[in-house]
Amino acid sequence: MRRAFLLVDHGSKREEANAQLGGVVSALRPRLPDDIVEAAHMEIAEPSIAVGIQRCAEAGAQTIVVCPYFLGQGRHTQESIPSLVAAAAAQHPGIEIQIGDPLGMAPQLLDVVEHWVAGSD
Repeated sequence: MRRAFLLVDHGSKREEANAQLGGVVSALRPRLPDDIVEAAHMEIAEPSIAVGIQRCAEAGAQTIVVCPYFLGQGRHTQESIPSLVAAAAAQHPGIEIQIGDPLGMAPQLLDVVEHWVAGSD
């Protein structure tokens, strides 16, 4: 069963901001060689969530996990992304699509924040 991970951020008018997610995806692909890893933006920039899901489907995904590249449980992770995913999922009835949690309080993220804060003095 081929699995895909679709990382989704907000999207920006600034191309350099959008490119950051592409960098994360490029770094993840070698770490997940058996999986499909794609990027999408919730709004403003392309590829959209619908396009990201389409790319995963075209690459052979049978399961897609949409991974909100957000820190917390806000309106976008609770309402906007699920709504956009549901609309896109309707175009791919044979594919299981799940939405994961935002990064939140992952212990590894706390290590990164601690290192970042300690290095800023």
